[in-house]
Amino acid sequence: MNQSFDYIIVGAGSAGCVLADRLSADGNSVLLLEAGGSDRNILIQMPTALSYPMSMPRYAWQFESVPEPGLDNRRLHCPRGKVLGGSSSINGMVYVRGHACDFDEWAEHGAQGWNYENCLPYFKRAETWSGGADTYRGGDGPLATCNGNEMSLNPLYQAFINAGVDAGYPQTRDYNGFQQEGFGPMHMTVDGGVRASTSHAYLRRALQRPNLTLKKGVHTRRIILENDRATGVEFDHKGHRQTINASKEVILSAGSIGSPHLLQLSGIGNPDVLRQAGVEVRHALPGVGENLQDHLEVYFQYRCKQAITLNGKLDLISKGLIGTRWILRKDGLGATNHFESCGFIRSRAGLKWPNIQYHFLPAAMRYDGKKAFSGHGFQVHVGPNKPESRGTVRITSADPYTPPEIRFNYLSTQQDIQDWRDTIRLTREILGQPALDDYRGEEIQPGVNVQSDEEIDAWVRQNVESAYHPSCSCRMGAQDDAMAVVDPECRVRGLKSLRVVDSSIFPTITNGNLNAPTIMVAERAADLILGREPETNQNVEVWTDPQWQSRQRPEKPKRQIANSA
Repeated sequence: MNQSFDYIIVGAGSAGCVLADRLSADGNSVLLLEAGGSDRNILIQMPTALSYPMSMPRYAWQFESVPEPGLDNRRLHCPRGKVLGGSSSINGMVYVRGHACDFDEWAEHGAQGWNYENCLPYFKRAETWSGGADTYRGGDGPLATCNGNEMSLNPLYQAFINAGVDAGYPQTRDYNGFQQEGFGPMHMTVDGGVRASTSHAYLRRALQRPNLTLKKGVHTRRIILENDRATGVEFDHKGHRQTINASKEVILSAGSIGSPHLLQLSGIGNPDVLRQAGVEVRHALPGVGENLQDHLEVYFQYRCKQAITLNGKLDLISKGLIGTRWILRKDGLGATNHFESCGFIRSRAGLKWPNIQYHFLPAAMRYDGKKAFSGHGFQVHVGPNKPESRGTVRITSADPYTPPEIRFNYLSTQQDIQDWRDTIRLTREILGQPALDDYRGEEIQPGVNVQSDEEIDAWVRQNVESAYHPSCSCRMGAQDDAMAVVDPECRVRGLKSLRVVDSSIFPTITNGNLNAPTIMVAERAADLILGREPETNQNVEVWTDPQWQSRQRPEKPKRQIANSA
């Protein structure tokens, strides 16, 4: 192997594959390092099999949080992709950019140049939307996005949207476009019935270029620093330790757990944390591993009075027929993640943009597929998306094979607890609307006995799960922000030739799933790295309720139900 490259990228995940493609397309020699292996497995490629890869050590780091006091000291599973495509190869394939105000919020937190008008061109550059290009959507990017089977396979999808409208919320044609708030079809990263990970969308075409080198099965130990410059990386591969030099830059795209951990292994971080772990301090940067944020969710489940749900497709014969059809035709129930309708609402007046997200599923089962309800049922995955709680990722040992300590501090503020009370009550009201009367049976969970603040709090503590969106642990910020890890060009503060490009640099978590904004960040960072003038879209309109300061939803509910909010 050539012992020097222009760029070394650590992590072939949601961001790393994008960078490998864009930087190599410009003629640079690029080395892409990945701890995992190939993503060519039916359990990754077939969308309906999404519950399997995240629980498999072969494809995902099986991280866990420390016992969380706000969750009755439960440890929460925190899988991160360890395969080509990273977490885009093990995720639920839900495509949510976030609200435009999320990115304006980034700029307000010191990430100059990352407001919505500057981010929109890169969302568009990345995608080919099945509905065609418009002011908001891309038409010729590498990432295919669609609405699965267009909700045609189950009437419950539209019934859920109608229930939201019955409750007084708007219907939105495209939550990734002009109007996020409301209920409508949900979008996914699926290309011709196959998972559209960044490996599928970006890396495969990039590997046709001779100036891109991919090295799999690599465990990166540290970044090589010479004075204040990153000059390469040290890693283990097949029992051998190697050092490779980067003549231009080292770029970390190891994710919100891996990137802060690798910085700390390299002596970059909070000096007290590093010393306690036995790591020599090379560059004091107190924000590394701080500001960790995540989304939590619960499954709100009802029995279904009609035998039309996916619970009737869980036997071996049905699974075999679905799999066979997908292998032969790449369509049908095998070609969707089954999240084909959704909603975004505000939990209270005074919020400018939504903070609660719904994924609707015409089945009653756990996300990881390990436990399904007996009989027919449906559910929404729901949770507040703008938590106040902040956590940490901290090294505990100089051994690069020892995982870091992950502490989310879930539900550590009174507002986060109140958001969950509002979420449960508003969800029960929505699911109790006339549009679902023909389908809705008994409430499975939380259960009608969970009504008071205390009962809701206890049920949430015991049942909430991570939505697998860790982020913000190497946050981007202004020069005078002592806790910012990278500047608005993704450069690690105080060091040369070192950047971080992944979801760890988000200043605040977005209102939605994280794959889409992570890809956008990598697209825009590629222009910054290459010294190109970043694109911008001026004067793009985005809908917000004109009376958001005084009302929780645009209309009063058409129907109230007993024991609801």
